[in-house]
Amino acid sequence: MKTAIALAASLLLFAGSAHAASSCEDLSKLSIPNATITTAQSVAAGAFTAPAGRGGANPFASLPAFCRVLATLKPTPGSDITIEVWLPANNWNGKFQGVGNGVWFGNIDQNSLATALRRGYATAGTDTGHEGNGGPWMRDKEKLIDYGYRSVHEMTAAAKTIVNAFYGNAPKFSYFNSCSSGGREALKEAQMFPDDYDGIVAGSPALNTTARSAYAIHVAQVVHKDEASFIPPAKFAAIHEAALQACDALDGVTDRVITNPRACRFDPAVIACKAGEDSNSCLTAAQVATARALYQPLVNPKTKKVINPGLEPGSEPGWNVFAGPQPFGTALQFFQFMATSNPQIDYKTIDFSNDATLAAIDNDVVNAKSTDLKKFVSIGGRMIQYHGWSDPQIPPGSSVNYYEDVLKAMGPQVKDNYRLFMVPGMNHCGGGDGPASFDMLTALEQWVEQKKAPDTIPAAHLTNGQADRTRILCPHPQVATYTGSGDPNSAASFVCK
Repeated sequence: MKTAIALAASLLLFAGSAHAASSCEDLSKLSIPNATITTAQSVAAGAFTAPAGRGGANPFASLPAFCRVLATLKPTPGSDITIEVWLPANNWNGKFQGVGNGVWFGNIDQNSLATALRRGYATAGTDTGHEGNGGPWMRDKEKLIDYGYRSVHEMTAAAKTIVNAFYGNAPKFSYFNSCSSGGREALKEAQMFPDDYDGIVAGSPALNTTARSAYAIHVAQVVHKDEASFIPPAKFAAIHEAALQACDALDGVTDRVITNPRACRFDPAVIACKAGEDSNSCLTAAQVATARALYQPLVNPKTKKVINPGLEPGSEPGWNVFAGPQPFGTALQFFQFMATSNPQIDYKTIDFSNDATLAAIDNDVVNAKSTDLKKFVSIGGRMIQYHGWSDPQIPPGSSVNYYEDVLKAMGPQVKDNYRLFMVPGMNHCGGGDGPASFDMLTALEQWVEQKKAPDTIPAAHLTNGQADRTRILCPHPQVATYTGSGDPNSAASFVCK
């Protein structure tokens, strides 16, 4: 964050800087506390290739020339954090973008780096301090802290130093943009390191890892209670069609999208099989009970406190994530390595009335539940959070609950700095029947740099890469509502109410 005077000085300095202050290769000599630069290499336009084993067309063939820097960060003796920084060789937009990743990380998302680079950003990502997915590293306190929040903060500081050394001036604005576990990281940045970024996009955040893991295992327990309880994936389509029949038209438009699932009253019993019948178009009595359970929140049987919200009507095509043949792997690893030290744990025996188990990491290391955004707001930070209503991996109610908790804690004026956009019909971080194509980063840039708050965000549904329906996304709790006239496939026919 900068004062107006400091920002003006920075802009003048940038405007007069026609060439990099340091060559790419010279960055290998740069001294950064607790960091070792292992690679500083110029990459010609189109020369960067995908890692071995990916196969297919090179997704990076269209990249412009850039300087690629890899570094190892060791903020503690046990830390081993890898970061990757990409610096445009030409036409830098004067800004920095941090990117996140998914699940338990263990790798750097080069696709997100490439997206940022194409937009002219200097950009950086991190493996969060370990290789591979969840595992024994999760029992190491310092590595867990690195994963939880420290790696992104350290990456950000080191990357800004590298940017400054390469271009001869610091970025004018800094943004963080990521989804899923990266969305959780985005929230942690706003909560714990409000000075790191001017603007933050937090997509479909896994903000309560503890509760989401508990819910996923609870669903697995219900689904695999006995053979009769399992719903064959071939039946998911029938449940989805029944949900659409019940709720699609509630917004005044029949378009195979449930705009507001919270207004939907759907009971999967409407497709219950007749006596002696069983087919892919109906549910047995045991399967009806299972389907109902997926829509219900997980509640502590002793305290009656809601642990985690359930999935919403419209999510059925993705039920194989939680209701498939095996428990959701990310959730199982949480209980194997973080909540316990028992890799052989039987998921069917986990007791959700045990508050001690559920609170295993609820100490602000990984969970991003703090509603204290006072510092972020006070220094002018702006944050856009979004979540798909049809998300089958992270129940969307978790985003709604967190946003409403922040409003309760800080008052409605927080909307001047923080807004939530729920996306009808969108799956996890994209895809689905709804308008899942949008540009949150541009909306954020306009909010930060031009003080233009996002009252609506344009979105579209794509088929084969072409828009066949446009919509507006509205800040929660508003909902895009058909005006009653005009093309129902055009955003111009909708208003936020």
